[in-house]
Amino acid sequence: MNTKYIFVTGGVASSLGKGIIAASLAKLLQARGLRVTIQKFDPYLNIDPGTLNPYEHGECYVTEDGAETDLDLGHYERFLGVYTSQANNVTTGRIYNTVITREREGAYLGKTVQIVPHITDEIKRRMLLLGKTGDYDVIITEVGGTVGDIESHPFVEAMRQLQWELPEEDFLSIHLTLIPYLRAAKELKTKPTQHSVQELQSIGVHPDIIVCRTEKRLTPEIRNKIARFCNVKPGHVIQSVDAWSIYQVPLNMEAEKLDEMVVNKLAIPGLPKADLTRLKEFLTRLRHPKKEVDIALVGKYVELQDAYKSIQESFIHAGAANECKVHVHTVHAEHIHEDNAEDLLGRMDGILVAPGFGERGLEGKICAVKYAREHGIPFFGICLGMQMAVVEFARNVLGWADAASTEVEPHTAHPVIDLMEEQKTLTVKGHTMRLGAYPCHLVDGTLAHDIYGRDDISERHRHRYEFNDAFREPMEKAGLKVSGVNPDSGLAEIVELPSHPFFIAVQFHPEYKSTPERPQPIFMRFVEAALKRRGGQ
Repeated sequence: MNTKYIFVTGGVASSLGKGIIAASLAKLLQARGLRVTIQKFDPYLNIDPGTLNPYEHGECYVTEDGAETDLDLGHYERFLGVYTSQANNVTTGRIYNTVITREREGAYLGKTVQIVPHITDEIKRRMLLLGKTGDYDVIITEVGGTVGDIESHPFVEAMRQLQWELPEEDFLSIHLTLIPYLRAAKELKTKPTQHSVQELQSIGVHPDIIVCRTEKRLTPEIRNKIARFCNVKPGHVIQSVDAWSIYQVPLNMEAEKLDEMVVNKLAIPGLPKADLTRLKEFLTRLRHPKKEVDIALVGKYVELQDAYKSIQESFIHAGAANECKVHVHTVHAEHIHEDNAEDLLGRMDGILVAPGFGERGLEGKICAVKYAREHGIPFFGICLGMQMAVVEFARNVLGWADAASTEVEPHTAHPVIDLMEEQKTLTVKGHTMRLGAYPCHLVDGTLAHDIYGRDDISERHRHRYEFNDAFREPMEKAGLKVSGVNPDSGLAEIVELPSHPFFIAVQFHPEYKSTPERPQPIFMRFVEAALKRRGGQ
């Protein structure tokens, strides 16, 4: 069987959920026995989102091989339970950088370099790249942006060309659009969808399936009207009604027979029905929790929920595993100080201090760590959260009042967090951090070892600064245990307080590897500790 290519575009408005539809379809096809992966083509000129402020783009997701990518790749991995890579996220910036570099090298033999064919040829090469590995039966490509945007046009043009270059049974186009409901008129309106499809067709791309995002169910009359005016087969207009959980969407798409339409169009015979037993079990636990806990997420970007998307999802996974509803209360780190810590954090069953960069909000994070440590509240620190846990311990237990990270205090006498040695000579910021999966050896008899249940693990990183090993001995003597180390460099990866009911902080990002069917172990144990505290109050 040839590799099959599915393209998902969006119209009318952004944030309709192209990534969730793509991931849901991938889940259905995977559950029918196909090898599937998803890739995202983003229309912005940045090489990757690694240098973007989370307020601009939400979370920067990191893959096993160290790619800084769009947060939709997190959805892909969580739905499919398989890893993505550098090849799964391509930006306009990366396309243009490749073409311009090749032009400087003389690859085009003096020709005038143009959008068509040179940029579109590179886009097509990238779109087909994963299919040439032989590892996948189906490649789903999500095209970022909205049809009609000038930024997305080269990607849609590349799709147009592939639509005719690939065999008909190897290409399928899905267009996600909006059917708004006008409350005053009590009516669903199809005109925005018609205009969006007309825009797509004017470029030369003809959608095979139209998925309508809607808050009200579509009548057969509305579906037929859209099919007639948008030139798609009757029955190939389906609805994506607002769901109570994103993990319900694959089941909704199965009910709409999306996977049946796709395998029929792509001429893939003999497939069994999708086996979604484990997903259904997860959803049952998620929808019918027996307990609840309140967790404070202390961060710098809490105004935008997507800034901590993987952490939020990890709590959903861990909560379901514990048959517990986790209420995540975002607390702005800049707003926390000694006088109001009790008001903001006192009723919480657990406190998580989130990742981040820069000086803003650091003192609030340190205050949150101190409150959790002194009041016996289950504590979990991630990346910068771990670093601030180390700083707090150095200041308030060891008495080093000037203890700090050299990121903000380069001349402190107690640089308990310091820049990695190989980072000190770098001036370029993009893709120069410690990125991707690194091994970690867990010390026997520690909380970390008990949580993971094994000696060696691998977790993903995204940082420049590290625990300064020069201060490890006095810290351990005072009670802060280093329970996980990188076996190659000896760098501290995990610290914990054995004297505390539950206090653990990690330099890596465990949230990147949590899925509904394989919740991340530290999140699971953290929620369990929060439940224990709540039950003991």
